Amino acid sequence: MSVKKIIAYTLSVLVLLFSIVAILGIWEVVDIEDLIARMFKSLMVILAAAAVIVLIFSILDRPERRDDREP
Repeated sequence: MSVKKIIAYTLSVLVLLFSIVAILGIWEVVDIEDLIARMFKSLMVILAAAAVIVLIFSILDRPERRDDREP
């Protein structure tokens, strides 16, 4: 399984988890005075970190390009 797929699944699970907590807060099942702001900030940090990781792995795993031109 590639790193990009693992990161995508992890971020999808985090978004789903944060959405469930937000919905529970809307229905007042969970007290969320500052919870939504913290969740949003945490999600932004995780997304930024994942983007950097994907960028690094896309640069490192880039296949070698052949130069088809004859000198």
